[in-house]
Amino acid sequence: MLPENAKSAVSSADLPPLELLRSFEAAARCLSFTQAAAELFLTQSAVSRQIQQLEAALGVLLFERRHRALALTEAGAVLQRAVVESLERLRDATARVRSVPLPRHVAVTTTPGFASFWLIPRLARFTADHPEVDVRVSATLDVLDLERSRVDVAVRFVPIARGTGLALFEETVLPLCAPEIAARLHEPADLLGQTLLTIDEPGHANTPTVDWEPWLQVMGLNDLRMKNTLRFTLYTDAVAAAVAGQGVVIGRLPLVGALVRSGQLVSPFGEGAASRRGYFVDSARRASANPDAQDFVRWLRAEADAAQGPP
Repeated sequence: MLPENAKSAVSSADLPPLELLRSFEAAARCLSFTQAAAELFLTQSAVSRQIQQLEAALGVLLFERRHRALALTEAGAVLQRAVVESLERLRDATARVRSVPLPRHVAVTTTPGFASFWLIPRLARFTADHPEVDVRVSATLDVLDLERSRVDVAVRFVPIARGTGLALFEETVLPLCAPEIAARLHEPADLLGQTLLTIDEPGHANTPTVDWEPWLQVMGLNDLRMKNTLRFTLYTDAVAAAVAGQGVVIGRLPLVGALVRSGQLVSPFGEGAASRRGYFVDSARRASANPDAQDFVRWLRAEADAAQGPP
């Protein structure tokens, strides 16, 4: 047995056919079978028959048939209010549950240095051509699992020998510093009196010059010991210290090329050395089904090609 306060489900047998209610709502609103028929793409006689069927099913008259006019009876007015309210609730519910297009987006992960110095200054060109695409950039030193992290594209900074995916560019390294410091540097030996700006790299805690090593090897300065050292977790902070005149940083080109072109950083010793590391683009499996992610990868490739050349 049902509890006293429980209501049994409404059987379809308790309701008149819904197509009859639809015709009734139109006729009650227009107070004209002819106008209701035109709205419903039916004949006037068809609407009239449906109203008669509804009245027969309910056992009451819903309309007063007057000469060239209709008026709702008391029962008709009650039913009209109920039908209108029900239809409005159905429209609201339909609007809430109707499927809406998912927002278009591309999720990207890369290092803070690549994001700050290379990607973000160029990103407006992609968004200008794809204004409907939401680009989400995760700048982190962590190597994210693309599938598990729901990321479409990764730009990885790795040794050339371990690079996978699309190669963007290899890296060239050379010392860079503010112009006032560069004026005091005439040969590599002059670095002995300067502050070394470097970054901590995992597994190289006892080698403060690990990011300098490719250039030091080319210059034959493996035993170089500068006056003191400022160490940072992020390359962006080491570069900011160099721009502020706090020491000499190893410059990564083309990453910091804009700072060299603007004169904020200067190369006191000319050419750089290949670091044997570079930037590679990996795509998640699901990116193959995301046209916007594919467009983003092609855009990265085009931007990298355009950026080749002197800093």
